[in-house]
Amino acid sequence: LNWRTNLYYIETDDLGKTWTEPRQFDTLAPRYETLDGRERPVAVSDFWPSWHAATKTLLGTGHTVVYTPDWKVKRPRPRHTSYSTYDADADRWTDWRKLAMPEEKKFYDAGAGCTQRVDLGDGTILLPIYFHPPGKSSHVAVARCTFDGRTLRYREHGSELGIDDATRGLHEPSLARFGGEYFLTIRNDKLGFVTRSRDGLHFDPIRPWKFDDGTDLGNYNTQQHWVTHSEALFLVYTRRGADNDHVFRHRAPLFMAQVDTRRLQVIRDTERILVPQRGARLGNFGVTHVSQDETWVTVAEWMQPKGVERHGSDGSVFVARIHWAKPNKSV
Repeated sequence: LNWRTNLYYIETDDLGKTWTEPRQFDTLAPRYETLDGRERPVAVSDFWPSWHAATKTLLGTGHTVVYTPDWKVKRPRPRHTSYSTYDADADRWTDWRKLAMPEEKKFYDAGAGCTQRVDLGDGTILLPIYFHPPGKSSHVAVARCTFDGRTLRYREHGSELGIDDATRGLHEPSLARFGGEYFLTIRNDKLGFVTRSRDGLHFDPIRPWKFDDGTDLGNYNTQQHWVTHSEALFLVYTRRGADNDHVFRHRAPLFMAQVDTRRLQVIRDTERILVPQRGARLGNFGVTHVSQDETWVTVAEWMQPKGVERHGSDGSVFVARIHWAKPNKSV
């Protein structure tokens, strides 16, 4: 088995002053499965660990990637939401598992890669997924799941959001809860989208992200995620128009700005750079609420295409530490 697609894991017990050396766990490694009558390697990808307070469990969710024998991504491909939990006593991640979905053709290619979930007080998980219905571009939805500390179970899903254009559709949705409402931000090849919901399952029609002056945000073909504070909601994103035409898909620098949740717009005057642009792309990143006083945004420089190092990048992993002036009571 080729282990090059395994996940690496590092940890800190002093709030980032020092880190352990990267480790790999065989429980998170690729494994062979019989698909279409052939043995194919299947790997866990786009894995996002987040604390599940009701069960006091660190639960990571992502999706599976099926490879051809020469380690190219198989298309069309079966895809599942993958998940694993961290066993603190054994200092190991458990064997990764697949979320069982309804036996419908539209969920043949469905997963939660790089999506940001919301956990409710009773332990219910609202997990954004994206999937390919037959003959259509990718859609997104939020799945309501239960979790007992070991097994993640699908119960239902809400609005199936799609777009009728020439792009690949909608991908990598992320969910936030703020002010009694739910907000979903969505990736698309041409521009990022946003929508809202009262229950976290059923959403209004999507709309393009814009600044509060009415101009386009400029985000496209990469992720956006939320930073939620009890007094304000923030978006983390990349965009055009930042002297970054030399960066692949304008995926650097990494910005953060407050969201006007009534108008569903980004407040331009609040925009700040979280991670600087050094030529390499920063489009894939994660958000972790460390405490009521601090939230982290983690990202690595993706050293493609060739030559990005001439702008100063070197493959660094960044931890952008957001220190709150007021306690974040939503944590």
